[in-house]
Amino acid sequence: MFKRHPENISDLLNVVLRNQGLETPLMQRRLVNSWNEVISEKFDNEIAQLIIESTESKEIRNQTLWVKILSPAIRQELQMRTSDLVATLNNKVGSQIITSIRFF
Repeated sequence: MFKRHPENISDLLNVVLRNQGLETPLMQRRLVNSWNEVISEKFDNEIAQLIIESTESKEIRNQTLWVKILSPAIRQELQMRTSDLVATLNNKVGSQIITSIRFF
């Protein structure tokens, strides 16, 4: 007999990703990729562009987003807004992926 209850492909894909242990790495990649978009939303255009240009690398380790910022002044400004950035980045991907951000 055939199953007559069609399922949404996105639901099935999420189940497969979860079963294969790929859901968390995918969400982490989405969060890292959303950095520029979140910065553009949170800051004026000129300041956002400076932040994006001075961001050299981003990676997630142990629920912490590590962001290398070349400018000490921009690094200090971002450190003051860490909790807001954490919440916005997590909301962007729809899950709590990170608990903190470290700028270096």
